[in-house]
Amino acid sequence: MKRIKGIEMSHKPAIVIAGAGPAGLVAANMLHRDGFDVTVFEADASVTSRDQGGMLDLHVPDGQLALKKAGLFDAFMAIARHHDQELRDIDWATGAVLLEDIPAPGTGDRPEIDRLVLRELLLTPLPAGMVVWGARIARVTRTPGGRCAVRLHDGRTHECDLVIGADGAGSAVRAALTDVRPSYSGVTFVELWMTDVDRRHPAIAKRVGHGTLMSLGTGQALGTALFAQRNGNAVVRSYAAFRTHADDTDRPEKALANLTKQDLLARFPGWSPTLLTLIEDADRIAAIRPIVGLPVGTRWPATPGLTLIGDAAHVTPPMGVGVNLAMLDAAELAQAIASQTDWQAAVHAQERAMLDRAAETSAECTSAFREWFGLASVAGLPAQ
Repeated sequence: MKRIKGIEMSHKPAIVIAGAGPAGLVAANMLHRDGFDVTVFEADASVTSRDQGGMLDLHVPDGQLALKKAGLFDAFMAIARHHDQELRDIDWATGAVLLEDIPAPGTGDRPEIDRLVLRELLLTPLPAGMVVWGARIARVTRTPGGRCAVRLHDGRTHECDLVIGADGAGSAVRAALTDVRPSYSGVTFVELWMTDVDRRHPAIAKRVGHGTLMSLGTGQALGTALFAQRNGNAVVRSYAAFRTHADDTDRPEKALANLTKQDLLARFPGWSPTLLTLIEDADRIAAIRPIVGLPVGTRWPATPGLTLIGDAAHVTPPMGVGVNLAMLDAAELAQAIASQTDWQAAVHAQERAMLDRAAETSAECTSAFREWFGLASVAGLPAQ
């Protein structure tokens, strides 16, 4: 502690951010700009070593606001895909269009951006070496002196005053705060890719359009769904979603590791042939993505030097809000730390506000997801 003109001031904390995803990098940008000593530990070996997933539409009140707070909104608007905001809802059995939302040119307030492009945008202002790649956190403990010790899997240890866990659903930082872990929802998304789609698959390119296609199974098809997104570089990512069978276990990424397109098609009997081309014509199955969530309203005791944001704090089923909330969490936390005399009190106050907001949003998202797939309960939310 130091005293300036009779006022007791907290020193600027040395900060570790776990995770170089959108939330972690928003926080890193803002804290670095305000003169904090920041280190970001990221498990990925490099910027491009792992696919980051599909496109994102950043919303005005959260994702876009976070970029404004970070001073990166104009740069985002310059590279975002403003023309890819279309939405089509398709009948699962007939292939008929149930809803089509095509914003007029120059309108629409949710421009799209690929995850890798967003990551590169957020990395650009940061100095070399601030993000440490290939640094997977094993655990976080407290030192006798009251600081935090971040131990990496390779044995390295780094001491700091504050650890911000932005390391996603499988957060290692969360383990230092609570024993609560994400639960499997019972639904798995299988991701498939089509490249050079306009030339190689013009019918699919037209059906998906410039944006998102969705089709939810009902009646005998309840528990299945198909989604498709146009990404940059003429790529369409499709997601075949289904409730898993009893013999898939609660570790579907392993149980379904050898899944073929034919196996996948067998889970969609009666579906429109025009929609099944999203599976049949795909270049390959790219990933098995079990959908998990933390119990709605998850909280932990306020703990000096430790906090969580984004999916590490409140992961929910994917309903289009997760990244937006995570980026807003990060921006508000960084702003609170920089603007308050007592940074530790600021962290705890912002944590409470974040969890209040997340509890309401998580309940809404989980309830809608449960309805989509005919689930009795999802990740701790009781049946209604």
